[in-house]
Parts: sequence; C-alpha cells; structure tokens
Amino acid sequence: MPANIHPTSIVDPSAGIADNVTIGPYSVVHSDVQIASGTILESHVIVESGTRIGKNCRVWPGAVLGGAPQDHKYKGERSLLILGDNNIIRECCTLHRAVGEGVATRLGNDNMLMAYVHVGHNCEIGNANTISSYVGLSGHVLIEDNVVFGGMVGVHQFCRIGKMSMVGGFGKVNIDVPPYMLADGNPARVIEINKIGLRRYGVPPHVRSILRQAYKLIYRSNLNLSQALERIEDELETCEELEYLIEFLRGTQGGSSGRGNVPKR
Repeated sequence: MPANIHPTSIVDPSAGIADNVTIGPYSVVHSDVQIASGTILESHVIVESGTRIGKNCRVWPGAVLGGAPQDHKYKGERSLLILGDNNIIRECCTLHRAVGEGVATRLGNDNMLMAYVHVGHNCEIGNANTISSYVGLSGHVLIEDNVVFGGMVGVHQFCRIGKMSMVGGFGKVNIDVPPYMLADGNPARVIEINKIGLRRYGVPPHVRSILRQAYKLIYRSNLNLSQALERIEDELETCEELEYLIEFLRGTQGGSSGRGNVPKR
C-alpha cells in the first residue's frame, strides 16, 4: 500500500517515506528523514532533518521531532534523532537531536510519551517506558526499560533512571534512580521498592523479597553506600536482579554528584 500523504502537508522529495505511511494535514517533513512502514503522523507534525522513525509509530498533532539541541555547545553539526518501533508520541512532544557530529538521541521500542513531554539532546531511552505529561528530560539522561514517570517530573542532565523503577509526579530528579525502586519528592529520593511494578513485570516473590532486603540495607540503615553494598554481597542470596542493582549503584559511585552519566574530567 503506497504512502498516504495529505495534499496540505509539505514533504521534502528526498525524504525516505516507506509504503503504508500516513502523513496528515499541514505536517512538514524535511530532507534527510526516514519514516518506516505503518507509521502515522497526525496533523501539524514537524519532522526535522536527521530524524529516523521506526515502524508502526503514531505521532500526534503539534509534536516536533528532531529539533536542534538546546545547548550552547551545538554548532550546527549533523546529528540524529532515532526512534524505534511501536512508539506513541502524543500532542506537542518535543524530541531533540544530539550534540556531536553523527551522534544520536535515541528512543527504543514500545514507549508512550504523553502530551508535552520534552526529550533533550543526547538522551537514551530504552523500551516499554511510560512518560506522563509535562515530563522534562535534560540532556544526556539515560532511561532503561519498563520505567513509569508521573506527570510534571523534571530530570537533571546526566541522570540515570534504572529499569522497572517509578518516579512519582511533580518530582525533581537530580540523582540516579536505581532499578526496581520507587522515587518521589522534591528532590526525589527512593522511598520503597517498586513492588507493584515488579509484580507487573513478572519478578517472582522470592526475588522481590531479596530486593526489599537490599533496599533496607541501602536506604533504611545507618550504613553508607559502600558499606551497604558490602553487606548485601556478603549476606543476601544472589540473583540476576540483585547483581544488576549492585552494578548500577557502583556506576553511580563512579560518577559525580550522584549521577552515573557525568563524564570524566
């Protein structure tokens, strides 16, 4: 089935538009864009140069994909925004290209970004995440898989949000949120394991129990992080999830100001 392009839209002739793509009224698609089969752009969507959109995505009115980075270091170099498959991008979201020649801001598969979400330059977002309305991600933020954000959360640059975690609405995230945890507040801090999310994603009860014991040692004892991790490794039954939690927290320790993505100077 050929692409269905509304006559009021503006599509650069050099853009790579696959069969079975729909481009709605008054949308604008620039050069150096690729859109894979089954994707739908509703009305008034802007897709800037350097954007790659996977299969079966749906982009709602007012969204801008691939805008130039909001960063003083950006000097007009060619960079990218790469989206995977089956993503839902709701009204007026803005997803920016990366800073750095040939570097990409990336969004994986099966994500839902609700209205007015902003994804800043050089972000890396995994799969099956739910990012509620008005969430703002600064540059260089890493979000792993199966993460849920409440509305109106702001995330500081270079933060990492671990898999199967949740951040409560109106939170101010200025340090890493470890995997499997529930964070809330301003500033956001871990308050519990994400027990509902862990059940939803099929983590078995004995593993949830181990993670809760780890949570207590890290956040409900008088131990510093190094001491807590040593106790966890010595005392708790090992499992894949616990090993990953330890690895993530070691990464936070190796970063700066509680953020594991901060580059070495």
